[in-house]
Amino acid sequence: QVHVVESGGALVQPGGSLQLSCATSRSIDDFYAIGWYRQAPGKQRELVARIFFTGESNYADSVKGRFTISRDAAENTVSLQMNNLKPEDTAVYYCNTDHRGTITGDWGQGTQVTVSS
Repeated sequence: QVHVVESGGALVQPGGSLQLSCATSRSIDDFYAIGWYRQAPGKQRELVARIFFTGESNYADSVKGRFTISRDAAENTVSLQMNNLKPEDTAVYYCNTDHRGTITGDWGQGTQVTVSS
């Protein structure tokens, strides 16, 4: 089973930036895709961004143009650069691996992102 550890969450003001990092227990080249997800209080977990083994990526409409997902095979990490943060981005952010849409890793503890003035 794949284990992941998320980090980088913080309290930030609206319009600010954060970079989240996801470390995996195996080489990221082993995975079909790795995604960042988030769960806000009282809401279901949603997919935010996903990067494939090819390097291609896709994003939820709500974050397009503001968030960028990237992968570093040498460090076995996947990062999420978040710019122009909004209060509605407040959530616990998780990463996980998947194979053609089926989650293949354990859910980690997540990292809290709070956007507030």
